[in-house]
Amino acid sequence: MASLPAPHSASGFQDRLDPSRRAAPQVFERLRDQIIALVLPPGAPLSRVTLQAEFGLSSTPIRDALMRLAEEGLVEVFPQHATLVSRIDVGRAQQAQFLRQALELEIVRLLALQPAIAPVDELNGLIAQQRRFAKDGDFASFTVVDNAFHERLYTAADKQELWLLVRSRSRSIWPLRRLHLPSPGKAQTILRHHKQIVDAIAAGQPDAAQAHLREHLTGTLSDLATIRGRWPDYLSG
Repeated sequence: MASLPAPHSASGFQDRLDPSRRAAPQVFERLRDQIIALVLPPGAPLSRVTLQAEFGLSSTPIRDALMRLAEEGLVEVFPQHATLVSRIDVGRAQQAQFLRQALELEIVRLLALQPAIAPVDELNGLIAQQRRFAKDGDFASFTVVDNAFHERLYTAADKQELWLLVRSRSRSIWPLRRLHLPSPGKAQTILRHHKQIVDAIAAGQPDAAQAHLREHLTGTLSDLATIRGRWPDYLSG
């Protein structure tokens, strides 16, 4: 079974808060990112008292952050009992993947039809970074650069607002990808797909770019049975 990130522990969160911003959104962002990265895995309890101590805050911003996490389906709140990280909603993940694929197929086509606007060198540089992180087994950094690669496609096509939409809808698919990434050969497959997409764009081959992207984005959900078999308690739907 693939290993997960180390469990969350108190680490002086309050030192990382920006005093010029409201506290509750920052707490929400920190916890959201840890849930997506599986540092806080499905079923993990979130104690308000502990979070108050870790962030150095009163109960109000912690309560507001947890309420927002609940609204986005990332935690389940049981009044007078506990707040737990939600299981990964497979149905939401499938819908998010459908949206992302529909958008990115058009984006890579647009770039391949206008290869002069495609940041090919920059994209290849991101692939090189991912390759180094894969070699080191640093899947957290690999994922950060993976998202940067896809975001750069959107910005190159002047569709950056659509990336914000995709990112906001991808909070179910990203934990699934994090579970899948350590599987043997998965990172290398991602690297190969990224390179194929960039090469097709650079060569002005829209059909090939779309074919490689379609194969790339279906990888995790096509292996859903394996993921569910390894992590049955983490998934719902």
